[in-house]
Amino acid sequence: MMKIKTFLLICLLSGTAAMQGNAQNTELKFNADGKFKIVQFTDVHWVPGNPASEEAAERMNEILDAEKPDFVIYTGDLIFGKPAGEALEKALEPVISRKLPFSVTWGNHDDEQGMTRSQLYEYIKDMPGNLTSTVEGLSGVTNYILTLKDRDGDKNAAVMYVFDSHSYSPRKSVKGYDWIKFDQIAWYREKSAGFKEQNAGKPLPALAFLHIPLPEYNEAAQDESTLLIGTRKERACAPQINTGLYAAMLDAGDVMATFAGHDHVNDYVAYWKGILLCYGRFTGGKTVYHNIPGGNGARIIELTEGEHSFRSWIRLKGRKIVNEIAYPSDFTL
Repeated sequence: MMKIKTFLLICLLSGTAAMQGNAQNTELKFNADGKFKIVQFTDVHWVPGNPASEEAAERMNEILDAEKPDFVIYTGDLIFGKPAGEALEKALEPVISRKLPFSVTWGNHDDEQGMTRSQLYEYIKDMPGNLTSTVEGLSGVTNYILTLKDRDGDKNAAVMYVFDSHSYSPRKSVKGYDWIKFDQIAWYREKSAGFKEQNAGKPLPALAFLHIPLPEYNEAAQDESTLLIGTRKERACAPQINTGLYAAMLDAGDVMATFAGHDHVNDYVAYWKGILLCYGRFTGGKTVYHNIPGGNGARIIELTEGEHSFRSWIRLKGRKIVNEIAYPSDFTL
């Protein structure tokens, strides 16, 4: 904990924090080669004082050194023990120490460690490189949009939508997990339409990130005609209620793929009616179940400026790469 607090102080004194700023002040853009690389860490499940969590730190450090990403996103369940602040700092240390831009969305376990979702957000809000934001009045806390500029920094070239997928069902009559709310969908539709209007009526290439997978993950995996690439060792623990976010994305025509976590032994991608439904790779240590072949790792996503496409792969221990795919070319005739 002291290591990161010292780092924060140094950044403030040196002006680094001022350069990194909050989400609205940090520009993400395609590099000179027209590429933008994202590392998705998910389900770190950090438990302070538990040596098993060091496996997560080891893998994150190894992957960041190998990939040298432009941006890192944590898709929920960063922490799994108290004190929550210490767990957060340890989970985020690999990216903060490298001065990488990053953001998070909360999972169903993050706010079980003595801090609410809002308190967790306030705790990380001013950390160097943090791009996590919130929309006041919208259901959930970690709903926000990140835009990628073109390589010249002149205009928006791609979009990342991040959704708070909440935690558990609020109704006794519905078992399992909570669902995306109607106001979140309306917010997405409004913002998507605005980007389309700004882009001469053409949807901007977009990705969506959340913790709990949408119900369509199960529809896709259970359909014999679905092209599914990767590991599937459990049914998607998706909400029983489908409020239509996937349909809204299809209608808008911008989101190429969704990226979830939550299910520790799934890392597959499944092409479903035009959108690629993706899992990240479990990143945590042996503080929770993760008997997935190859052990913990991360998903990598690489966008190309001006293209409605992306590449993705899984990075594992020893810098091993598996399940490399290209969307949409690997999934369409």
